[in-house]
Amino acid sequence: METKSEKLLAELKKLANIGNIEGSAVVARNGLIIASDLPRDVDERRLGAMSATMMGAVETAAITLNKGQIKRVTAEIEKATLVAMGAGKKAILVASASPDANIGMLMVEMEDRVKNIREIIGV
Repeated sequence: METKSEKLLAELKKLANIGNIEGSAVVARNGLIIASDLPRDVDERRLGAMSATMMGAVETAAITLNKGQIKRVTAEIEKATLVAMGAGKKAILVASASPDANIGMLMVEMEDRVKNIREIIGV
């Protein structure tokens, strides 16, 4: 029987299969890494903390604007695109893609992974 960690890692591996995905992680809302499929040179703790902070800031802005629930946060960086998406009340799915990645496909896949992550975590 697979553990929750193994199931979460399997979801991250599925995300990696779409191509040009440099890494991904399931991050707790407090910034701690729950599961990751990140390159060795990435500081997981820092990425987790900053992803949670980024998502929290945008959620606060959405509440302030009274425009509804946030769907995702996308940051276009010089050499990558970072996408964060809520995975229930307890977690965030974050992925880093190369600049030439198909972002539309990434977002569709992330939505599918989020559904499964919610079930695994129990949210």
